[in-house]
Amino acid sequence: MTEQKIPMTPAGYARLRAELKQIKEVDRPENVRDIETALGHGDLRENAEYHAAKERQAQLDARMRYLDSRIGMAQVIDPETVREDKVTFGATVTMLDVENDQKVVYRIVGEDESDADKGKISLGAPIARAMLGKRVGDEVLVKLPKGDREYEVVRVEYKAIS
Repeated sequence: MTEQKIPMTPAGYARLRAELKQIKEVDRPENVRDIETALGHGDLRENAEYHAAKERQAQLDARMRYLDSRIGMAQVIDPETVREDKVTFGATVTMLDVENDQKVVYRIVGEDESDADKGKISLGAPIARAMLGKRVGDEVLVKLPKGDREYEVVRVEYKAIS
């Protein structure tokens, strides 16, 4: 059984590693000190500080496991090294909304990197799935809850994603 790989950009991978380092080297030791301090306050049954610190410990441990897992399954793909004329992971795609002649730009990134406000969409998002394999001049039909949207691919480029 092969382990599933999760595509991500170098910047996304670096962010996950930095967050994991922050938790291991700063947040977790701080939490251990909080637990020790709370233990010194006596009766644990009525010690809100202790219970809050233990809850925080569980959250940090869960996040560390998640990050370890994602980093272990990462397939880092640098968009600057992709040589494609069609839309694949890491592409920055400029499209024209056929209905209102507005240009939109999307960058296809990994799930942990998506940020719609910055135009970064997950590889699994409906619009990203609709764009995959398209070339300049192709039409893209996106089925959305509010109705179908039609776009035309104007530009496909591969550049660093921060």
